[in-house]
Amino acid sequence: MGSMEVLEYLDFHTSKHSHNNEEHNFIFNEDNLQEYEASILSGLELIQTSIANNEKPFTGILPHELALEFEHVDLNAPLNDVASALEEVNKLYLKDAVYFHNKKYLAHLNCPVVYPAILAELILTSINSSLDTWDQSAGGTLIEQKIIDWSCQQLEMGEMADGIFTSGGSQSNLMALLLARDHYCETHLDNHSIKLNGLPEQATKFRIFTSEMSHFSVQKSAALLGLGYNSVVTVDCDHKFKMKPEALKKAIKRAKNNGYIPIAVIATAGTTDFGSIDPLHQIADICQQENLWMHADAAYGCGLVASNTRRHLLSGIERANSVTLDYHKSFFQPVSSSAFLVKNKQHLHYVTHHAEYLNPLSAQQEGTPNLVCKSLQTTRRFDALKLWLTLRIMGLEKIGKVFDQVCALARSSHVLFSLDPDIDVIHQPELSTLVFRFNPSYPELDGLTITDGLIDESNQYIRKTIFRSGEAVIAGTKVYGHSYLKFTLLNPQTSLTDIQEVLKIIKHHGLEYLKIQSAKHTQEMLEGTQ
Repeated sequence: MGSMEVLEYLDFHTSKHSHNNEEHNFIFNEDNLQEYEASILSGLELIQTSIANNEKPFTGILPHELALEFEHVDLNAPLNDVASALEEVNKLYLKDAVYFHNKKYLAHLNCPVVYPAILAELILTSINSSLDTWDQSAGGTLIEQKIIDWSCQQLEMGEMADGIFTSGGSQSNLMALLLARDHYCETHLDNHSIKLNGLPEQATKFRIFTSEMSHFSVQKSAALLGLGYNSVVTVDCDHKFKMKPEALKKAIKRAKNNGYIPIAVIATAGTTDFGSIDPLHQIADICQQENLWMHADAAYGCGLVASNTRRHLLSGIERANSVTLDYHKSFFQPVSSSAFLVKNKQHLHYVTHHAEYLNPLSAQQEGTPNLVCKSLQTTRRFDALKLWLTLRIMGLEKIGKVFDQVCALARSSHVLFSLDPDIDVIHQPELSTLVFRFNPSYPELDGLTITDGLIDESNQYIRKTIFRSGEAVIAGTKVYGHSYLKFTLLNPQTSLTDIQEVLKIIKHHGLEYLKIQSAKHTQEMLEGTQ
């Protein structure tokens, strides 16, 4: 049999085998565009129905209750049609999902999303580009780079600035500490390369400084980088929950006197609980004096970039060596949409590795833009398209107006809560979060003395009871050992009337808990007299 005959034989039998199987019918290509469209429209109809019929942010279902629905799901027995699968998704997910677009979802840094970004999600998922190399993405590479360059320009970080899209603020903060660690070793320890030789013996003495209100990912990153939790020194905050510059100076001096080696300071531009913005210029001055890497975690506060009235609150961020931005918080983007920026693009070489099959050095020398050279990840979604379409359709000014609106709502809510004698408000919001607690003005109820411990318990009860009812979703936190409640306002549809309604629910459940405890106290007293 000649070579042509062999090829014809193989092609015939491969083709025959392929046509005798239907598995390929689900592979998205030009042959099943109608099926693709029908599936998308079915999914769209399900989403529209779920959103239109949604009255509460949550059903209140408990984990063990929902887990019962999964017991009889056999993943080895496919349903074989879209309608049945979507019906199951509705039952197992959509029916009991937590809906961030609902006006009474007030809990975490989860935003409702703008629909241009959802359109981008459909496009980028359908094409499924991987943004690690040019030969897997082409235009996608240039779109992401354009968004990165634009972001650097918005923050006025200079002509040498660069960056990369990441999975979120935690990954961006990890990259910041990695670069700070490696840069210190290269510039202070005889050009020591951690990439080649691992951690130097001095690494046990490295110290990183951050406020007591900073994100937990700072400690987590330090541990992942081999420096340990103890390498992170927390610095005291003032009454506005901002890092105290004088306390930072003292902490650095104390560390040096004890034989430790300061390498970096993490400033927070929008703390998770309070939305507080550390004094960026003063921290930058200290970092410059001490020759320390300055990282600004603006995962939350990046929305100020778009603000027409609050942009000045980020003044000083342009002096940072690196910055974290989470567009999926205050730019109303779907998860995930985040970026890590550096003031000097040369510092990104600490994460660069050249693989011959992927991004060979020769490609870089030829000028081929392979974004994997700047990333901790290899395969990476084309998340930049979401912000691209948002900017091209909606525009930065409209994003800024929405963010300004939720910040203004937080201020109005602060005034409302401050006037209520049964509510303690612990701070004036700088962004869109409000931390407070139910603290009745009366010192006792039916003979029950209302102690600090009882107030803590009542606020924990309030949060859990409201979540179980599903009528609203609010968050809880601890401040100086005491339990507080927290609103994170990112929905421009939420009104002050909605806030008043949730406040009424909070006070109702708070009083309910105290009455329950009072009844128990009375019963115990009666039993004690028998």
